[in-house]
Amino acid sequence: MQPFPHLDAPALPVPRSNVDTDQIVPARYLQKPRSDDFGQFLFRDLRFDKEGKENPDFMLNAPPYREARIVVAQDNFGCGSSREHAVWALHDYGFRAVIAPSFGDIFFSNALKNGLLPVVLPAAAVDHLLEMAQAEPGMRLVVDLPAQTVAAPDGAVYRFDIDAFSKKCLVEGLNEIDYTLQKADQITAFEQRYAAAHP
Repeated sequence: MQPFPHLDAPALPVPRSNVDTDQIVPARYLQKPRSDDFGQFLFRDLRFDKEGKENPDFMLNAPPYREARIVVAQDNFGCGSSREHAVWALHDYGFRAVIAPSFGDIFFSNALKNGLLPVVLPAAAVDHLLEMAQAEPGMRLVVDLPAQTVAAPDGAVYRFDIDAFSKKCLVEGLNEIDYTLQKADQITAFEQRYAAAHP
């Protein structure tokens, strides 16, 4: 994974609740191998019509939002089925953070393991960010993971919580295997001590 200490990027407003994983990546793409670019499938049925033409009413198709790297959504983002592909689609498109008042539990866990930061903020804070992002297309937010803050262009700064292990992995760009390998010497030493004590 890429290290994620600091993100200064445009925000995509998604002013709706209960955006489920089937909306994020439709089920018909779940048989694709992970080596595929899942970004092409992101919000596929919302971004495109049945003929494959872009839906001009979907915000991600508007030029100011095409370069967005932060999603700002309402509550229960990523609910529904447990498909990890939803996180892959967001990550492969280029998103590195999603800000919402709440998330589907499995989506939240999958995001942390795949380099996508889920940021939980109070509903009033999210509403404020959504209003600004809609009023000013291309508006940038600054997500500072070490400081655990989100800064808006009007000077508002919101703090969020994250567990220490997930924070370390994201900041350093580690997956769970990478983290375990960092402890290889300690693991080997433990195994040697154990073997000596239990011949």
